[in-house]
Amino acid sequence: MTSDGTVWFVGAGPGAADLLTLRAARVIAEADIVIWAASLVHVDVLDHARPGAEIVDSSQLPIEGVLPLYQRAAEQGLTVARIHSGDPALWGAMQEQLDVCRALDLAVEIVPGVSSFTAVAAIVGRELTVPEVAQSVILTRLEGGKTPMPPGERVRDFARHGTTMALFLSAARSGQVQAELLAGGYPADTPAVVAYQATWPDELVVRCTVGTLEATVKQHRLWKHTLFLVGPALAAEGTRSHLYHPGHFHTFRRAEPAARAELRRQAGGRGGGTGTQ
Repeated sequence: MTSDGTVWFVGAGPGAADLLTLRAARVIAEADIVIWAASLVHVDVLDHARPGAEIVDSSQLPIEGVLPLYQRAAEQGLTVARIHSGDPALWGAMQEQLDVCRALDLAVEIVPGVSSFTAVAAIVGRELTVPEVAQSVILTRLEGGKTPMPPGERVRDFARHGTTMALFLSAARSGQVQAELLAGGYPADTPAVVAYQATWPDELVVRCTVGTLEATVKQHRLWKHTLFLVGPALAAEGTRSHLYHPGHFHTFRRAEPAARAELRRQAGGRGGGTGTQ
């Protein structure tokens, strides 16, 4: 028999309560049980919970401690909002909970959230995919931590691409991070950003370079809740996207002939195609 209970996995964003999506706020407001981790999610998100909702701090609970709440939701037809920091699709330990909920015949919905790497990019006022500089963003963490990394997923291997990289869960071993980035090919003067508790009231966001990353982390005594952004896009200027170039055309806009010809000449000089995207 299928349960009438529902579990919503809600992305709380990087910290600030007003960075919740409208859907996330609505789900939290409608939930009978709100599960959140005080160690990862800012308490202000609970302002959206309705009076009388059961609030459970999961920061000291293994998944076995949360399981009875899911079981009760299945038996009593309750709605649960399980709040995750950032976006639950990234390092959220969500998949194992999805498996449990589905085994209980609970309906499951997921609400995406603002990830901390996009929040940090906004704070420092940078685009992470700058034309002709970086068109990819690698999200990863340093290998060798509590959770084993699959073969082939090493920071130095990713660094060989030379594009924008966001490193999560790695601040406690900043020296190793720096060494791996350098070994992978980032020049020591490659721009970097160290961000602690981004969008929280006590946030600290510092610009540095790959060569000074370890010293910056140790100077500020950071070891958790810290994200690194690395790559040339963090300082690039003077490039232009073809998307808004007068020579680019798409379904809703025609290209200006002279500008179109110029784009073709530029693309030919680079050995490329038409120069559109």
